[in-house]
Amino acid sequence: MFYPLALLLLAVTAQASTLTLKSPRFAVSDSTGSQLRGEPFSLTSRTASPVKLGARENLKITFQVVDKEDEKGVQPHQTFIRFYDASTGEEGIQPVRVTPGGKAKFDLNLSKPPLYLPPTSDEPLKVSLIIGTPDYDPLSVQLFDLVLPRSQPAPVHPDEVVFHPRPELYHTFRPEQKVPNKFISLVFSGIALAPWFVLLGLWSQVAPRATGLFSPSILPFIASLGAFEGLLFTYWLKLRLGDVLLYGAILGVVTVFTGRQALSSIAAKRTQ
Repeated sequence: MFYPLALLLLAVTAQASTLTLKSPRFAVSDSTGSQLRGEPFSLTSRTASPVKLGARENLKITFQVVDKEDEKGVQPHQTFIRFYDASTGEEGIQPVRVTPGGKAKFDLNLSKPPLYLPPTSDEPLKVSLIIGTPDYDPLSVQLFDLVLPRSQPAPVHPDEVVFHPRPELYHTFRPEQKVPNKFISLVFSGIALAPWFVLLGLWSQVAPRATGLFSPSILPFIASLGAFEGLLFTYWLKLRLGDVLLYGAILGVVTVFTGRQALSSIAAKRTQ
């Protein structure tokens, strides 16, 4: 019997305590301080009629946070007033300062609208109180609907037009260039190339002739030099640097031996 009773007592003591509000009240006053409306609000239901606040009127909310069991004042860790516009989804949250004795006061002066208020429309803002602190269950109270003057439209930024969709661009291309007749093109190409043919013909008459260039002892050396030129051209097309170095090393060895053979053949002919 002792153990079940002890477990029951432990479960009861482990439950978090409950917070409540003492003397919750709101009041609306004009710029001269005269009270226009004042009444307490309930923790279980929202105030029946919406609270209207003019451009130069003040809203004051007062309450004391107490322990529901012994009614002693409690200073919560977090206390907020939330303004929510259900039509737009915009909200604003403002912390409320609470004294160590649990007393709190919130003032809203529309002569200088605070920044935490969301943009207002024709729909009222839903005002709620949110309280949270360790060792206590959180408390959320729906206070009332607040009707505020409609917000002025936001000023238009001078660069706003830059961030809007721009007209679609359509590119206009020039018509294709007319190609001259092929026969005329061939005639003028021949005229442009004729001096080169004349130059090659005259050069063949005066240039020294390479004797023995295609002899069996010299032709391998000429072929190895041509292979080097072909290797560089192939590298420009598709080969990698590592492949070029490998093939170049092999051709280098071949070129050395064929070059020595060619030089020996030319030296032998000169000594004869």
